[in-house]
Amino acid sequence: MNPSINISPNKRKRKSSQDFEESNVKRSSNAEKVAEHYNKRGNTSCAERRQSKIFYMRNFNNWTKSVLIKKYVDALNKRGVNHPVVLDLGCGKGGDILKWDKARPNHLICTDLAETSVSQCKDRYALLKKRHRNKQIFTTEFIVADSSKENLNEKVQDKQMKYDITSCQFVIHYSFESEEQATMMVHNACASLNKGRYFFGTTVNADKMIDLVGNTDDLSFGNTVFDVTFESKDLFPDFSCKYIFQLHDVVNCPEFLLKKETLVRYARNT
Repeated sequence: MNPSINISPNKRKRKSSQDFEESNVKRSSNAEKVAEHYNKRGNTSCAERRQSKIFYMRNFNNWTKSVLIKKYVDALNKRGVNHPVVLDLGCGKGGDILKWDKARPNHLICTDLAETSVSQCKDRYALLKKRHRNKQIFTTEFIVADSSKENLNEKVQDKQMKYDITSCQFVIHYSFESEEQATMMVHNACASLNKGRYFFGTTVNADKMIDLVGNTDDLSFGNTVFDVTFESKDLFPDFSCKYIFQLHDVVNCPEFLLKKETLVRYARNT
């Protein structure tokens, strides 16, 4: 992480505008497929989600994210940072908005490459704000951008802003399409963090995936809920190792293998 002056979030000027920055950067065909897929997905009701085959998996994923957020927010609280500035890198539809509300941030930046998802995230925040009525709530800004190709520091309202937390949930592996894209993604995650602050998230287990495909007769493995298909089972490079991931009624997109040691190395050098 880059060393920087530790500025208490409580002393920052609070923002009132809800910016919605859009991206004009040309995307790769894979990024276009991902954005198109998530832009086409509408919101589902609670009743519909309960009928899904992946209902319990969703609950587990949300529990995992809640545990991570609480862990690092608590760590900051113990150090006197009670209202952190947060970057939600790959916010999707805003499924973590309520989790962040419990964490009591000062300011939350939500960014994703899918414009429809960011719009839905913004709607969720507006609904949350309405429920709070006159109670003070954290401020936000919303940015449509491909964080693997664009420098987010050029898009945020305050170009000098430093974050206390960067959260990247089930997203960062998309950026490992190329070394250049992964470098930009990690830069966006880490470069503006205050010294000693936290970048955390969730992604695929590369070792497990390599082991599973290695024990198949072809290039695929899965079950009735998910399916993964690699292009090769002989080479697994650090970048551009593409596979197609299908998850029941939710995902059908190209993704890229992310090795933990590669991510850690790049994060340490940022």
